[in-house]
Amino acid sequence: MIKVVYFDEESASDYLDISAGGKATSTSEDVKERGKELHRKVEAGLTAKLSWLPFFGASGELSAGAGASAAGKSILSKTLSNTILTDYLAKADSDSRVVQLRDLRLTAPKDSMAYMKMFTPYMVLLKLDDVPFDLARMDEVLADAKGYYELLGEAEDGSKRVLRFNLKAFRNNGLTDLGRMRLVFHGVLVGQTTEHALGMEAEMSGSAGSMAVTAVELVDGVDTQSEGLLEVYDVILAGVEHHVR
Repeated sequence: MIKVVYFDEESASDYLDISAGGKATSTSEDVKERGKELHRKVEAGLTAKLSWLPFFGASGELSAGAGASAAGKSILSKTLSNTILTDYLAKADSDSRVVQLRDLRLTAPKDSMAYMKMFTPYMVLLKLDDVPFDLARMDEVLADAKGYYELLGEAEDGSKRVLRFNLKAFRNNGLTDLGRMRLVFHGVLVGQTTEHALGMEAEMSGSAGSMAVTAVELVDGVDTQSEGLLEVYDVILAGVEHHVR
């Protein structure tokens, strides 16, 4: 994998800890300790480089300490992220429970909340006097309304599945960008739903994921709607793979 566009670090960290099963040192604690040590080295290095300045005194030490702390926190954050990513890839590569999905065309149903979230950032730029609500506020509400946003993934054979994304896990990308790239998705199967249940009306009414029982089902005990169910995957990682030509 040569480019990561989405990585749910919290889910990956939980996955690593659960996989360890208490038999190894907690992954998150191990990563934090490695990051803290690097933080201390950066802070000490910056202080040493500035100590020769003639005006470097108590205030200089304080300033250097603040600068080192800021730099250290930035490096610490990046180190934590990259270490979790590396550990996750090493573990998930041989785990059949983490499914790798390829060659999917991602779209958002036109009446879904994901579809609205994809376009509200652009709508904010427009000055529409006849719109009876605040577009900027609407974008904020949509961002806070759901923990995950669902997109439809359609394979070349026409089969479909639902992929769920955490907006906070994107790296300089967003929902709109996913349909423009050829990506591999690492996902965990979490359930089933219908395409209709992805609509905003179904979500607002509380009927998302629920289906009415028909008379045929009551008499024959046969679920005639099961063929319309789509598998739902929570996406942990999405990125671009290197293809050798």
